[in-house]
Amino acid sequence: DRRDKTDLPYKIEIYNCLIEYLSKLLQGKKPIILAGDFNIAHKEVDLANPKENENNTMFTQEERKQIDRIVKLGFVDTFRKFHQKNGYTWWLRAFNSKERNIGWRIDYIFVSRQLEPFLLNSFVPNLNISDHCPVITEIDI
Repeated sequence: DRRDKTDLPYKIEIYNCLIEYLSKLLQGKKPIILAGDFNIAHKEVDLANPKENENNTMFTQEERKQIDRIVKLGFVDTFRKFHQKNGYTWWLRAFNSKERNIGWRIDYIFVSRQLEPFLLNSFVPNLNISDHCPVITEIDI
């Protein structure tokens, strides 16, 4: 393993709290938009070098299961709904990673299922504003 996993139990604990909170929110039947830097690449397509990073932080099975749990609750990954290939949102600052398109998709916008019919598009713009790039999702309500 090339990355320190000291904080992984804490990260999973926080995801447990988040998922419990989201479960309660969903009972209210109000539409929910959940967006941010989740620091987890969900599937192999979500990073340039999945095999080399298989057990690294942000791509462990334990972390990836947290995104599975969010989806199973009834949330839609808006970017993945429209794109089956990569759309990286984070790159190492070293090694010209962004220019070489060696990135990870760790930033997401999820919506609760009742918003899915209103999704028009979701994409990652080509911006050089930081080591992250936002996901943009268009919704017509």
